[in-house]
Amino acid sequence: MSQLKTSSAQMVADARARINEIETEDLMAMLDDPNVVVVDIRDVRERQRSGYIPGSFHAPRGMIEFWVDPESPYFKDIFGQRDKTFVFHCASGWRSALTTATLQDMGFEASHLREGFSSWEKQGGPVEFPGAKS
Repeated sequence: MSQLKTSSAQMVADARARINEIETEDLMAMLDDPNVVVVDIRDVRERQRSGYIPGSFHAPRGMIEFWVDPESPYFKDIFGQRDKTFVFHCASGWRSALTTATLQDMGFEASHLREGFSSWEKQGGPVEFPGAKS
């Protein structure tokens, strides 16, 4: 196999150097703020298996650039709310760092949960599961 020009770890490090990262305890404190939109970019199977942050919006990583672009036929209205604070997360913070950097390049301001959902669970953040009755 030939050597890659840039490793995935380097891409994540480069993204993290230029985006806003939110610590788990800070996002926990923001969870009830109606101006904060938590966006879960994990695969649907991850959400089913591990649960999700209550009130989070699911946006698969493979579609996110299209969902935030108002000129795309796949645009989702939730991303047109420019007065909201968007915080993206994945399991460990790698995918969400890359996603947030890409969205920033597009002109969409967002932050990401630095250590991801795994830290959220470890620190006792609330978790819901699909189909669970409240």
